[in-house]
Amino acid sequence: MRYVELPGGERVPALGQGTWHMGERGGDRVAEVASLRAGLDQGLTLIDTAEMYGDGGAERVVGEAMAGRRDEVFLVSKVFPHNAGRSGVAAACERSLERLGTDRIDLYLLHWRGGASLAEAVAGFRDLQKAGKIRYWGVSNLDADDLDDLRQVPGGAEAVTDQLLYHLGERGIEWQVQPWLRRHGIPVMAYCPLGQGRLLQHPGLQEFARRHGMTPAQAALAWLLDQRDAIAIPKTRSLERVAENRAALEITLTDDQRTELEALFPPPQSARPLAIV
Repeated sequence: MRYVELPGGERVPALGQGTWHMGERGGDRVAEVASLRAGLDQGLTLIDTAEMYGDGGAERVVGEAMAGRRDEVFLVSKVFPHNAGRSGVAAACERSLERLGTDRIDLYLLHWRGGASLAEAVAGFRDLQKAGKIRYWGVSNLDADDLDDLRQVPGGAEAVTDQLLYHLGERGIEWQVQPWLRRHGIPVMAYCPLGQGRLLQHPGLQEFARRHGMTPAQAALAWLLDQRDAIAIPKTRSLERVAENRAALEITLTDDQRTELEALFPPPQSARPLAIV
């Protein structure tokens, strides 16, 4: 397993498991729980979820998957901005804890800024830390200007990650947001690292993967993992895809492979609005 260091020194798996769109259909529950448990068996012990996903359904799936194994899991969940007032975030966290079947969340994120007061959200997160309900907090879908604003509120420098849309085909964060995070020693958590599956249909990536003895998913994940300060959280209900994703950890890109991927998927040449899914 490869690890990424959070501010403060704790190391978390660089490859975890996402749960967006889980918990939406009862007929998928067995497969969803099985895939998450298979991931845990293979060392993918960081699991990301949110109160938004499946209207809490994804958190219930995660709770079932980690039953009896809670201490193995680095658990990430997220709060809606409209719940992120100082008292609202406490109530939202309690609801998430109940759905998850646990007494603590390892990393609790503001899902996006929306109309949330950053000062109120941070104050709520700090209250939850003092109460032992969460261990760390961070943000999601905040651009560099938002992060500047966050640093201005009391405790705002304590965020340990920004979860962002980031993959080979969407590299906009590299212009401003990722450099900001690196200046402050904060890793990025890349959601939809396979472009919701669309990236896997890219002819150039398919050809690259074929020639280099890997799958398109493994190539895309290896590119993210190569950065050493990025955490990738792909989602799958497939046991086969869990194993395929896990194998990306065994790939070390060569300089020539990096150059080839850069040519296929060039970095941004100017600022652009933050991409969000």
